[in-house]
Amino acid sequence: MNNFTFWSPTKFVFGRDTESLTGDLVKQFGGKKALIVYGGGSVVRSGLLDRVKKSLDDAGVAWEEMGGICPNPTDDRVYEGIGLVRAHGIDFLLAVGGGSVIDTAKGIACGVPYEGDFWDFYCGKKVVATAMPVGVVLTIPAAGSEGSGNSVITKKDGLIKLSLRTESALRPRFAVMNPELTFTLPPYQTACGIVDMMAHIFERYFSNTPGCETTDRVAEGLLTAIMGEARKVIDSPLDYEARANIMWSSTLAHNGLCGTGRVEDWASHFIEHELSAIYDVAHGAGLAVVNPAWMTYVVRTNPSKVAQFAVRVMGVVPGEKSEREIAVEGIARLKSFYRSIGMPVTLGELGIAEPDIDRLVAKLHEHKGNPIGGYVKLTPADTEQIYKLML
Repeated sequence: MNNFTFWSPTKFVFGRDTESLTGDLVKQFGGKKALIVYGGGSVVRSGLLDRVKKSLDDAGVAWEEMGGICPNPTDDRVYEGIGLVRAHGIDFLLAVGGGSVIDTAKGIACGVPYEGDFWDFYCGKKVVATAMPVGVVLTIPAAGSEGSGNSVITKKDGLIKLSLRTESALRPRFAVMNPELTFTLPPYQTACGIVDMMAHIFERYFSNTPGCETTDRVAEGLLTAIMGEARKVIDSPLDYEARANIMWSSTLAHNGLCGTGRVEDWASHFIEHELSAIYDVAHGAGLAVVNPAWMTYVVRTNPSKVAQFAVRVMGVVPGEKSEREIAVEGIARLKSFYRSIGMPVTLGELGIAEPDIDRLVAKLHEHKGNPIGGYVKLTPADTEQIYKLML
Protein backbone atom coordinates (compact mmCIF):
# COMPACT_ATOMS: atom_id res chain seq x y z
CA MET A 1 0.00 0.00 0.00
CA ASN A 2 1.29 3.45 -0.96
CA ASN A 3 1.36 6.49 1.32
CA PHE A 4 -1.79 8.56 0.89
CA THR A 5 -3.77 11.58 2.08
CA PHE A 6 -7.54 11.21 2.20
CA TRP A 7 -9.45 14.50 2.31
CA SER A 8 -13.26 14.55 2.27
CA PRO A 9 -14.55 17.65 4.03
CA THR A 10 -18.06 17.82 2.49
CA LYS A 11 -20.97 17.92 4.95
CA PHE A 12 -23.50 15.31 3.83
CA VAL A 13 -27.09 15.90 4.93
CA PHE A 14 -28.94 12.71 4.05
CA GLY A 15 -32.59 11.67 4.26
CA ARG A 16 -36.20 12.63 3.72
CA ASP A 17 -37.14 16.31 3.35
CA THR A 18 -33.54 17.46 3.79
CA GLU A 19 -33.88 19.95 0.91
CA SER A 20 -35.78 22.17 3.38
CA LEU A 21 -32.43 22.75 5.13
CA THR A 22 -30.72 24.16 2.06
CA GLY A 23 -31.04 27.83 2.96
CA ASP A 24 -29.63 27.33 6.45
CA LEU A 25 -26.71 25.35 5.00
CA VAL A 26 -25.85 28.06 2.47
CA LYS A 27 -25.96 30.60 5.30
CA GLN A 28 -23.86 28.33 7.54
CA PHE A 29 -21.11 28.29 4.93
CA GLY A 30 -21.11 32.06 4.50
CA GLY A 31 -23.45 32.51 1.54
CA LYS A 32 -25.47 35.71 1.34
CA LYS A 33 -26.46 35.58 -2.33
CA ALA A 34 -26.55 32.32 -4.30
CA LEU A 35 -26.68 31.41 -7.95
CA ILE A 36 -28.99 28.40 -8.32
CA VAL A 37 -27.70 26.24 -11.17
CA TYR A 38 -30.08 23.55 -12.45
CA GLY A 39 -30.84 21.42 -15.46
CA GLY A 40 -34.01 20.50 -17.27
CA GLY A 41 -37.62 20.77 -16.25
CA SER A 42 -37.80 17.97 -13.69
CA VAL A 43 -36.72 20.14 -10.74
CA VAL A 44 -39.38 22.64 -11.79
CA ARG A 45 -42.18 20.11 -12.41
CA SER A 46 -41.51 18.28 -9.14
CA GLY A 47 -41.66 21.50 -7.13
CA LEU A 48 -38.11 20.97 -5.84
CA LEU A 49 -36.83 24.26 -7.25
CA ASP A 50 -39.62 26.18 -5.51
CA ARG A 51 -38.89 24.39 -2.22
CA VAL A 52 -35.21 25.27 -2.49
CA LYS A 53 -36.03 28.90 -3.26
CA LYS A 54 -38.37 29.06 -0.27
CA SER A 55 -35.67 27.61 1.96
CA LEU A 56 -33.26 30.29 0.76
CA ASP A 57 -35.86 33.00 1.29
CA ASP A 58 -36.64 31.75 4.81
CA ALA A 59 -32.93 31.84 5.67
CA GLY A 60 -32.55 35.36 4.30
CA VAL A 61 -30.32 34.28 1.41
CA ALA A 62 -30.85 36.20 -1.84
CA TRP A 63 -30.62 34.28 -5.11
CA GLU A 64 -30.40 34.37 -8.89
CA GLU A 65 -30.89 31.37 -11.17
CA MET A 66 -29.41 29.75 -14.27
CA GLY A 67 -31.30 26.76 -15.69
CA GLY A 68 -31.16 24.54 -18.74
CA ILE A 69 -27.86 22.77 -18.06
CA CYS A 70 -27.71 19.73 -20.37
CA PRO A 71 -25.97 16.36 -20.02
CA ASN A 72 -22.31 16.47 -21.09
CA PRO A 73 -22.14 20.11 -19.95
CA THR A 74 -20.38 22.64 -22.14
CA ASP A 75 -18.05 25.58 -21.63
CA ASP A 76 -20.50 28.21 -22.92
CA ARG A 77 -22.75 27.74 -19.89
CA VAL A 78 -19.74 28.06 -17.58
CA TYR A 79 -18.84 31.38 -19.20
CA GLU A 80 -22.46 32.49 -18.83
CA GLY A 81 -22.44 31.59 -15.14
CA ILE A 82 -19.16 33.42 -14.52
CA GLY A 83 -20.71 36.52 -16.06
CA LEU A 84 -23.85 36.25 -13.91
CA VAL A 85 -21.84 35.83 -10.71
CA ARG A 86 -19.69 38.86 -11.43
CA ALA A 87 -22.64 41.01 -12.55
CA HIS A 88 -24.87 40.24 -9.56
CA GLY A 89 -22.40 40.12 -6.68
CA ILE A 90 -23.04 36.42 -6.00
CA ASP A 91 -20.91 34.74 -3.34
CA PHE A 92 -22.21 31.13 -3.35
CA LEU A 93 -23.03 28.53 -6.03
CA LEU A 94 -25.91 26.14 -5.42
CA ALA A 95 -26.19 23.19 -7.80
CA VAL A 96 -29.64 21.55 -7.84
CA GLY A 97 -29.41 18.42 -9.97
CA GLY A 98 -26.93 15.74 -10.96
CA GLY A 99 -23.34 15.57 -12.15
CA SER A 100 -23.71 17.87 -15.17
CA VAL A 101 -25.19 20.64 -13.05
CA ILE A 102 -22.63 20.19 -10.28
CA ASP A 103 -19.72 20.13 -12.72
CA THR A 104 -20.97 23.33 -14.36
CA ALA A 105 -21.16 25.00 -10.95
CA LYS A 106 -17.60 23.87 -10.21
CA GLY A 107 -16.40 25.33 -13.51
CA ILE A 108 -17.98 28.65 -12.56
CA ALA A 109 -16.51 28.37 -9.05
CA CYS A 110 -12.93 28.15 -10.26
CA GLY A 111 -13.46 30.62 -13.10
CA VAL A 112 -14.82 33.59 -11.15
CA PRO A 113 -11.72 34.40 -9.03
CA TYR A 114 -9.37 33.74 -11.97
CA GLU A 115 -8.44 36.56 -14.34
CA GLY A 116 -7.81 34.24 -17.28
CA ASP A 117 -9.91 31.63 -19.07
CA PHE A 118 -11.36 28.96 -16.74
CA TRP A 119 -10.51 26.37 -19.44
CA ASP A 120 -6.85 26.82 -18.46
CA PHE A 121 -7.58 24.62 -15.43
CA TYR A 122 -9.21 21.85 -17.45
CA CYS A 123 -6.49 21.67 -20.11
CA GLY A 124 -3.74 21.65 -17.47
CA LYS A 125 -2.23 25.09 -18.05
CA LYS A 126 -3.08 26.24 -14.52
CA VAL A 127 -3.80 24.65 -11.13
CA VAL A 128 -6.85 25.75 -9.14
CA ALA A 129 -5.65 27.68 -6.10
CA THR A 130 -8.94 29.20 -4.96
CA ALA A 131 -12.60 28.82 -5.85
CA MET A 132 -16.04 30.01 -4.83
CA PRO A 133 -17.97 27.80 -2.39
CA VAL A 134 -20.36 25.27 -3.93
CA GLY A 135 -23.32 23.51 -2.34
CA VAL A 136 -25.40 20.68 -3.82
CA VAL A 137 -28.97 19.44 -3.71
CA LEU A 138 -28.54 16.06 -5.42
CA THR A 139 -31.24 14.63 -7.69
CA ILE A 140 -29.33 12.03 -9.73
CA PRO A 141 -26.98 9.53 -8.04
CA ALA A 142 -24.30 8.74 -10.61
CA ALA A 143 -21.34 11.05 -11.05
CA GLY A 144 -20.42 11.33 -7.37
CA SER A 145 -19.55 14.98 -7.99
CA GLU A 146 -21.39 15.90 -4.80
CA GLY A 147 -18.51 14.46 -2.78
CA SER A 148 -15.48 14.90 -5.03
CA GLY A 149 -13.19 17.70 -6.13
CA ASN A 150 -13.63 16.68 -9.76
CA SER A 151 -15.44 18.24 -12.71
CA VAL A 152 -15.86 17.36 -16.40
CA ILE A 153 -16.67 19.97 -19.06
CA THR A 154 -16.80 19.80 -22.88
CA LYS A 155 -15.34 22.65 -24.93
CA LYS A 156 -17.75 23.09 -27.84
CA ASP A 157 -15.01 24.31 -30.17
CA GLY A 158 -13.38 21.04 -31.17
CA LEU A 159 -15.61 18.86 -28.94
CA ILE A 160 -12.91 18.49 -26.31
CA LYS A 161 -14.15 16.78 -23.14
CA LEU A 162 -11.70 17.08 -20.25
CA SER A 163 -11.76 16.39 -16.54
CA LEU A 164 -10.38 18.52 -13.74
CA ARG A 165 -9.30 16.97 -10.44
CA THR A 166 -8.64 18.93 -7.26
CA GLU A 167 -7.96 17.67 -3.76
CA SER A 168 -10.04 20.24 -1.90
CA ALA A 169 -10.73 23.46 -3.83
CA LEU A 170 -13.81 22.18 -5.67
CA ARG A 171 -15.25 19.79 -3.10
CA PRO A 172 -18.76 20.98 -2.25
CA ARG A 173 -19.20 22.52 1.17
CA PHE A 174 -22.36 20.49 1.65
CA ALA A 175 -24.49 17.96 -0.21
CA VAL A 176 -28.21 17.59 0.52
CA MET A 177 -29.19 14.02 -0.37
CA ASN A 178 -32.87 13.03 -0.21
CA PRO A 179 -33.41 9.63 -1.87
CA GLU A 180 -37.07 10.51 -2.48
CA LEU A 181 -35.91 13.03 -5.08
CA THR A 182 -34.77 10.08 -7.24
CA PHE A 183 -38.13 8.24 -7.24
CA THR A 184 -39.16 9.70 -10.61
CA LEU A 185 -35.90 9.05 -12.45
CA PRO A 186 -36.59 7.07 -15.65
CA PRO A 187 -35.21 3.50 -15.58
CA TYR A 188 -32.63 4.29 -18.29
CA GLN A 189 -31.26 7.26 -16.35
CA THR A 190 -31.20 5.21 -13.16
CA ALA A 191 -29.27 2.46 -14.93
CA CYS A 192 -26.80 4.95 -16.45
CA GLY A 193 -26.08 6.23 -12.95
CA ILE A 194 -25.51 2.72 -11.65
CA VAL A 195 -22.95 2.00 -14.38
CA ASP A 196 -21.22 5.34 -13.78
CA MET A 197 -20.72 4.73 -10.06
CA MET A 198 -19.47 1.20 -10.72
CA ALA A 199 -17.00 2.59 -13.26
CA HIS A 200 -15.69 5.06 -10.68
CA ILE A 201 -14.87 2.11 -8.46
CA PHE A 202 -13.31 0.14 -11.34
CA GLU A 203 -10.93 3.00 -12.13
CA ARG A 204 -9.48 2.69 -8.64
CA TYR A 205 -9.88 -1.04 -8.05
CA PHE A 206 -7.99 -2.17 -11.16
CA SER A 207 -4.54 -1.35 -9.89
CA ASN A 208 -1.19 -3.11 -9.67
CA THR A 209 -0.35 -1.63 -6.26
CA PRO A 210 0.12 -4.55 -3.83
CA GLY A 211 -1.07 -4.79 -0.23
CA CYS A 212 -4.41 -2.95 -0.61
CA GLU A 213 -6.67 -5.68 0.76
CA THR A 214 -8.75 -3.33 2.91
CA THR A 215 -9.40 -0.90 0.07
CA ASP A 216 -10.06 -3.84 -2.28
CA ARG A 217 -12.70 -5.16 0.09
CA VAL A 218 -14.32 -1.72 0.39
CA ALA A 219 -14.52 -1.52 -3.41
CA GLU A 220 -15.82 -5.07 -3.75
CA GLY A 221 -18.43 -4.51 -1.04
CA LEU A 222 -19.67 -1.37 -2.76
CA LEU A 223 -19.86 -3.10 -6.14
CA THR A 224 -21.78 -6.01 -4.62
CA ALA A 225 -24.20 -3.66 -2.86
CA ILE A 226 -24.76 -1.55 -5.98
CA MET A 227 -25.53 -4.58 -8.15
CA GLY A 228 -27.92 -6.00 -5.55
CA GLU A 229 -29.77 -2.73 -5.00
CA ALA A 230 -29.79 -1.97 -8.74
CA ARG A 231 -32.24 -4.72 -9.48
CA LYS A 232 -34.51 -3.46 -6.68
CA VAL A 233 -34.65 0.14 -7.91
CA ILE A 234 -35.28 -0.95 -11.50
CA ASP A 235 -38.13 -3.25 -10.42
CA SER A 236 -39.48 -1.00 -7.62
CA PRO A 237 -38.63 2.66 -8.27
CA LEU A 238 -40.34 3.79 -5.03
CA ASP A 239 -38.28 1.50 -2.79
CA TYR A 240 -36.81 4.12 -0.43
CA GLU A 241 -34.15 1.89 1.13
CA ALA A 242 -32.86 0.71 -2.25
CA ARG A 243 -32.79 4.28 -3.56
CA ALA A 244 -31.00 5.39 -0.39
CA ASN A 245 -28.33 2.72 -0.73
CA ILE A 246 -27.77 3.55 -4.40
CA MET A 247 -27.51 7.27 -3.62
CA TRP A 248 -24.96 6.78 -0.84
CA SER A 249 -23.00 4.32 -2.98
CA SER A 250 -22.60 6.94 -5.71
CA THR A 251 -20.89 9.23 -3.20
CA LEU A 252 -18.62 6.60 -1.70
CA ALA A 253 -17.65 5.41 -5.18
CA HIS A 254 -16.12 8.78 -6.10
CA ASN A 255 -15.06 10.63 -2.95
CA GLY A 256 -11.58 9.07 -3.12
CA LEU A 257 -12.04 6.32 -0.52
CA CYS A 258 -11.70 3.47 -3.03
CA GLY A 259 -8.46 4.89 -4.38
CA THR A 260 -6.58 5.20 -1.10
CA GLY A 261 -3.11 3.67 -1.10
CA ARG A 262 -2.96 2.76 -4.76
CA VAL A 263 -2.18 3.92 -8.29
CA GLU A 264 -5.44 4.46 -10.17
CA ASP A 265 -6.22 3.76 -13.84
CA TRP A 266 -8.86 6.05 -15.51
CA ALA A 267 -8.24 4.81 -19.07
CA SER A 268 -11.87 3.70 -19.46
CA HIS A 269 -13.16 7.15 -18.57
CA PHE A 270 -10.75 8.79 -21.00
CA ILE A 271 -11.84 6.39 -23.75
CA GLU A 272 -15.51 7.08 -23.03
CA HIS A 273 -15.08 10.84 -22.88
CA GLU A 274 -14.26 10.83 -26.58
CA LEU A 275 -17.43 8.84 -27.34
CA SER A 276 -19.69 11.21 -25.42
CA ALA A 277 -17.88 14.32 -26.70
CA ILE A 278 -18.25 13.35 -30.36
CA TYR A 279 -21.52 11.40 -30.33
CA ASP A 280 -23.25 13.02 -27.32
CA VAL A 281 -24.21 9.72 -25.71
CA ALA A 282 -25.07 9.33 -22.03
CA HIS A 283 -21.84 8.92 -20.08
CA GLY A 284 -23.05 5.91 -18.09
CA ALA A 285 -24.32 4.13 -21.19
CA GLY A 286 -20.98 4.76 -22.87
CA LEU A 287 -19.15 3.27 -19.91
CA ALA A 288 -21.33 0.14 -20.12
CA VAL A 289 -19.81 -0.39 -23.56
CA VAL A 290 -16.27 0.67 -22.69
CA ASN A 291 -15.67 -1.15 -19.40
CA PRO A 292 -16.13 -4.75 -20.67
CA ALA A 293 -14.12 -3.98 -23.81
CA TRP A 294 -11.27 -2.53 -21.74
CA MET A 295 -11.33 -5.55 -19.40
CA THR A 296 -11.37 -7.97 -22.34
CA TYR A 297 -8.27 -6.31 -23.77
CA VAL A 298 -6.21 -5.99 -20.59
CA VAL A 299 -6.75 -9.59 -19.44
CA ARG A 300 -4.58 -10.68 -22.37
CA THR A 301 -1.53 -9.37 -20.52
CA ASN A 302 -2.66 -8.73 -16.93
CA PRO A 303 -5.60 -10.93 -15.88
CA SER A 304 -5.00 -11.12 -12.10
CA LYS A 305 -7.15 -8.27 -10.77
CA VAL A 306 -9.95 -8.92 -13.25
CA ALA A 307 -9.95 -12.55 -12.12
CA GLN A 308 -10.15 -11.41 -8.48
CA PHE A 309 -13.14 -9.21 -9.41
CA ALA A 310 -14.74 -12.15 -11.21
CA VAL A 311 -14.50 -14.38 -8.14
CA ARG A 312 -15.22 -11.90 -5.36
CA VAL A 313 -17.90 -9.79 -7.04
CA MET A 314 -19.32 -11.72 -9.99
CA GLY A 315 -19.41 -15.07 -8.19
CA VAL A 316 -17.26 -17.08 -10.59
CA VAL A 317 -16.13 -20.40 -9.08
CA PRO A 318 -12.45 -20.88 -10.02
CA GLY A 319 -12.35 -24.69 -10.26
CA GLU A 320 -9.62 -25.77 -12.67
CA LYS A 321 -9.83 -22.59 -14.76
CA SER A 322 -6.85 -20.36 -15.50
CA GLU A 323 -6.79 -16.74 -14.30
CA ARG A 324 -7.61 -15.56 -17.79
CA GLU A 325 -10.55 -17.98 -18.12
CA ILE A 326 -11.91 -16.83 -14.75
CA ALA A 327 -11.56 -13.20 -15.82
CA VAL A 328 -13.32 -13.78 -19.14
CA GLU A 329 -16.24 -15.47 -17.39
CA GLY A 330 -16.48 -12.54 -14.99
CA ILE A 331 -16.58 -10.07 -17.88
CA ALA A 332 -19.38 -12.07 -19.53
CA ARG A 333 -21.37 -11.92 -16.28
CA LEU A 334 -20.80 -8.17 -16.02
CA LYS A 335 -22.13 -7.69 -19.55
CA SER A 336 -25.17 -9.79 -18.65
CA PHE A 337 -25.77 -7.60 -15.60
CA TYR A 338 -25.58 -4.44 -17.70
CA ARG A 339 -28.05 -5.88 -20.19
CA SER A 340 -30.38 -6.92 -17.33
CA ILE A 341 -30.75 -3.27 -16.29
CA GLY A 342 -31.28 -2.08 -19.86
CA MET A 343 -27.77 -0.91 -20.71
CA PRO A 344 -26.00 -1.33 -24.07
CA VAL A 345 -22.77 -3.31 -24.32
CA THR A 346 -21.84 -2.58 -27.96
CA LEU A 347 -21.47 0.63 -29.93
CA GLY A 348 -24.35 -0.44 -32.16
CA GLU A 349 -26.61 -0.82 -29.14
CA LEU A 350 -25.40 2.62 -27.99
CA GLY A 351 -26.62 4.07 -31.29
CA ILE A 352 -23.21 4.54 -32.92
CA ALA A 353 -23.50 2.41 -36.04
CA GLU A 354 -20.35 3.54 -37.84
CA PRO A 355 -17.86 4.99 -35.36
CA ASP A 356 -14.86 6.90 -36.65
CA ILE A 357 -12.29 4.91 -34.69
CA ASP A 358 -9.31 6.71 -36.21
CA ARG A 359 -10.73 10.04 -35.01
CA LEU A 360 -11.56 8.66 -31.56
CA VAL A 361 -8.04 7.32 -31.07
CA ALA A 362 -6.36 10.47 -32.39
CA LYS A 363 -8.40 12.79 -30.14
CA LEU A 364 -7.98 10.51 -27.12
CA HIS A 365 -4.19 10.57 -27.21
CA GLU A 366 -4.05 14.21 -28.28
CA HIS A 367 -5.96 15.11 -25.12
CA LYS A 368 -4.61 12.51 -22.68
CA GLY A 369 -1.13 11.68 -23.91
CA ASN A 370 0.59 8.44 -24.80
CA PRO A 371 0.40 6.04 -23.11
CA ILE A 372 -2.73 6.26 -20.92
CA GLY A 373 -3.85 4.15 -17.96
CA GLY A 374 -2.25 2.61 -14.92
CA TYR A 375 -3.29 -1.06 -14.81
CA VAL A 376 -2.03 -1.62 -18.36
CA LYS A 377 -0.29 1.18 -20.26
CA LEU A 378 -2.22 1.77 -23.48
CA THR A 379 -0.76 3.18 -26.70
CA PRO A 380 -2.82 4.29 -29.72
CA ALA A 381 -2.49 0.77 -31.15
CA ASP A 382 -3.99 -0.62 -27.94
CA THR A 383 -6.88 1.83 -27.70
CA GLU A 384 -7.72 1.24 -31.36
CA GLN A 385 -8.21 -2.44 -30.51
CA ILE A 386 -10.37 -1.55 -27.49
CA TYR A 387 -12.65 0.61 -29.63
CA LYS A 388 -12.90 -2.26 -32.13
CA LEU A 389 -13.86 -4.65 -29.31
CA MET A 390 -16.90 -2.43 -28.71
CA LEU A 391 -18.26 -3.11 -32.21
